[in-house]
Amino acid sequence: MRYHFEKPSFCYSNYGLTYHCDHPVYDACTLFKIKNKGLAVIQQRVDSQKRTWWSEIDKDLADILYLHPQFKPYFDKRAAVCSHGLYPTVTIRQIMWALKLKPLKKESWETVFDHRNI
Repeated sequence: MRYHFEKPSFCYSNYGLTYHCDHPVYDACTLFKIKNKGLAVIQQRVDSQKRTWWSEIDKDLADILYLHPQFKPYFDKRAAVCSHGLYPTVTIRQIMWALKLKPLKKESWETVFDHRNI
């Protein structure tokens, strides 16, 4: 039996900020920034007409990621200085997998990236 991430009953969003940019895949992401380096995290969304897009992650996930003991080593490995208004990007599934967190429930409409870099 698989276990999936369950949203907390309430959340505080102290870490990560919504960052708007001209990335070819998304217009907004959750940016984790330490000193001059940053890492963008995106999550896929769907509307009632089954259109999907990538945007910032759920607020309750930001603190869970940032406060995880393995976040800083992962951040140091993947983050970089802003280049042309863009930061290195990972999906929420990529980072949850890397940190060995319970995954989000996979939806039938979700797509994935075949490459490490987005």
